[in-house]
Parts: sequence; structure tokens; C-alpha cells
Amino acid sequence: MMKNIFDLTGKVALVTGASSGLGVQFAKALAIQGASVAISARRVDRLESLKKELEAMGTKCLAVKCDVGNIEDLTSMVAEVVRHFGKIDILVNNAGVSVIAPAETQTDEEWLHVMNINLNAVYYLSREVGKHMIKQQYGKIINIGSICSRVAIAGMPITAYNTSKGAVEILTRSMANEWAKHNITVNAIGPGFFPSEMTGDLLEGAEFQGAIKTYCPMGRSGRDGELDGALVYLASDASSYTTGQMVLVDGGWTAI
Repeated sequence: MMKNIFDLTGKVALVTGASSGLGVQFAKALAIQGASVAISARRVDRLESLKKELEAMGTKCLAVKCDVGNIEDLTSMVAEVVRHFGKIDILVNNAGVSVIAPAETQTDEEWLHVMNINLNAVYYLSREVGKHMIKQQYGKIINIGSICSRVAIAGMPITAYNTSKGAVEILTRSMANEWAKHNITVNAIGPGFFPSEMTGDLLEGAEFQGAIKTYCPMGRSGRDGELDGALVYLASDASSYTTGQMVLVDGGWTAI
């Protein structure tokens, strides 16, 4: 009988930004495959709600309040997860923000906030988790980029967001290059447009609907669950020889 190469039984995953949207979906997808899951965000009430859902599925879960923009929070979170579960096998750097503002009027504070959450936090948390993964000579780091890691979107003034996500891709390649010798893979997922708090009412607007029919071959935004396959692949031993890659899940948007 062929082994289930997507099985995550016995693995421990840490998912940031798990209080809503894609983070919730990612935590559930990993749990379904058998992983124990540590979930983090700033909104503790939402984390506790998700924790109950995961535990009802039979999953071991730890909820940790954390502001990824604060390095002390990141280091203490990693210590707490390792203390609780004994290890971290899978890290999903999902937390992110965006600011809609023309480049010429965007404030310094807005630019720095986006860079701190979308880029600096990914590096700092990967660094801290990476130390443990190097000791155990095993790890799967999955960064959440965007189609904006590759392309700018017509009519959307989100230069800070685009820049941060572009940097996430080269950060992914760089860490993959350094840590491959430790049996650690570092990859990224580049989602197209999926419903979330960040996209808000954007996806329902007539202007966006027109744009997606023009620029996306599949002519629609993503649906719940359509990122799960890429996530589980990169989190499991199915991707043991895949590192430094960004898997774009965008309905073909970046293919044209």
C-alpha cells in the first residue's frame, strides 16, 4: 500500500494571522492532515473560538496572543510553542496587512507599518523558528506572498504592499538556499484574490469584477479551500525536494 505522503500526523505547525480569513483555513487544512497546530494573532477571542473548533476535530491546539510586529512577542511565542509541543516542524507566515495609498502621498508611518508586518516579521519569525529547525535537522517554512510578488495590479495604489510581497519572494529563495543543508525547505504561496478581511468589499465591486474578467483567465476570485492543496503539499514530505519556490494560486492571472 502506498504511503500517504501528505500525512502530517506527529507534526507541529505554527500559523500566524490565524484569527480570520486564510489563517483560519490554513490551520484547519493542517489539522485535517493530522498536525497539531499552534495558532497566533492579536485577537484572543477569535483564537479561542478557532481553538475550540480544532479541538472538536481531535486536533491538539495551542492559542498564543502575538503581535508579529513586535520582536519580543515573536521570540516569546516561539519559546511557548516549543515548550508546549516540544518542537515546531511547520511554520506558516500568514499574517499581513495592506494600505491603499498613492505612492506620492503615502506616509512614512504607513510604509514602515506594511514593511514591518509583511517583511520584517516574516524574517524575524523564520529566524527564530529556524534555530529550532536547524537543531532538529528538519523543517517546512511556508511564507504567504501574493500575485503582487510578481505583478502590480492596474488601478490599485498599493506600492508598499507590492514591494513587501516582492521582497518575501527573494527572502524565501535566500533562506531556502542557506537552510537546505539542514533539511529545511522554505517555499511561498502566491494567492490571487481570495475573500478575506483585507480584501473586504473589493471583490464585490463592479470595477474589480470587470478587472478580474479581463486579467484572470478563470474570470473569478479564489474560493475557500482552493489554497489548501498548495499548503499541504509544501507542509508535507510530498515536497521534500521542493525549496525556494513560489506556488502561484491565482486562476492564471500571472500566466498572461
